[in-house]
Amino acid sequence: MKADTPIGNRIKTIGATLPQGVTLIAVSKYHPVAAIQAAYDAGQRDFGESKAQDLRIKQQELPSDIRWHFIGHLQSNKIKYIAPFVHLIHSIDSYRLLQEVNKHGEKCNRRIPCLLQIHIAQEDTKFGFTPSECLEMLADGEWKQLSNIEIHGLMCMASNTEDTATVSGEFSAVKELFEKIKREFFPYDNKFNTLSAGMSDDYPIAIEHGSTHIRIGSSIFND
Repeated sequence: MKADTPIGNRIKTIGATLPQGVTLIAVSKYHPVAAIQAAYDAGQRDFGESKAQDLRIKQQELPSDIRWHFIGHLQSNKIKYIAPFVHLIHSIDSYRLLQEVNKHGEKCNRRIPCLLQIHIAQEDTKFGFTPSECLEMLADGEWKQLSNIEIHGLMCMASNTEDTATVSGEFSAVKELFEKIKREFFPYDNKFNTLSAGMSDDYPIAIEHGSTHIRIGSSIFND
């Protein structure tokens, strides 16, 4: 394991700030294979990508024990590129997309772990279920027939603002939603245990509100 590179040192520094049980996902989108390899050599194993075709290419060129997380907006016609190997899809934003992932999971003979993306930010450009839409979808119960997906938790992105009170309130609301969903729909499912929240600028706040997976890109890869 090599940590004496700029990327390796930044991973080590961030890792030292994380409580036990919080997973660091290095957001490697837009960054070359060499940069990802440097992070890997420093011990990093979880990486996040936002384009399915890019992810497939990188997966073929990099070590096989990397855990690849898909964190971007997923188009139905691109699921085929990542279905055979993706570790976790963070960005399920509709029931239709969940159905499509299930179809590809069946073709690959695997159960694909997924997170439901919650739209909690002020920006309309972000994707995801509203909290009420998410609860309605789960209450409907049709998702229980999808035998090739697993719902492991929720993902969210807070508003892009320097107002920490706003960011804190949004993360708090998603944590409350997570607990409500766990209590009502997954009370005995130990796999429903993931809250993906927090990026380079706001991950300490997200951790305060129960985030288990933080998605860090610029603080690792940008000089």
